[in-house]
Amino acid sequence: MINDYIRSWLTIANGDLRVAEHEMKVPESDRVTEAICFHCQQAVEKFLKAYLVTRNVELQRTHNLEFLLGQCRNVDPDFGSLDIGDLTFYAVELRYPDEFYAPADEEAEESLIIARRVKQFTMTKLGLSDSDLLSSATSELVVERPLDYFDL
Repeated sequence: MINDYIRSWLTIANGDLRVAEHEMKVPESDRVTEAICFHCQQAVEKFLKAYLVTRNVELQRTHNLEFLLGQCRNVDPDFGSLDIGDLTFYAVELRYPDEFYAPADEEAEESLIIARRVKQFTMTKLGLSDSDLLSSATSELVVERPLDYFDL
């Protein structure tokens, strides 16, 4: 059983993954690959943070997936088997004109593969399935959260 705060992290992460999956299904000529990569990065970030929250690790306000994965490895060495590629790049740099470029379809596909693997790995580590996320009406989910994380 997971509490609503953790369920919220996982639900939002799953939503980011679903957006990326949906966008990947559109014809290549209409596909927004930077959005796919961004949402994959966001999903991985939130899956890792959800795991850390379950282990009472104080969250840092960061988009750096290597840092978050390192924190997960400190708690559970099995996280060393995860490969997050270059997803951190898509968090910020890709989102602004100075560093903007449209990733190739292959990059978007690889980002999606990575995000799906991280989701499966994290959910397995937490002993959860997708149906566990649906046990609350997400549209009505009101989450009590520590204010210090967002009010740094």
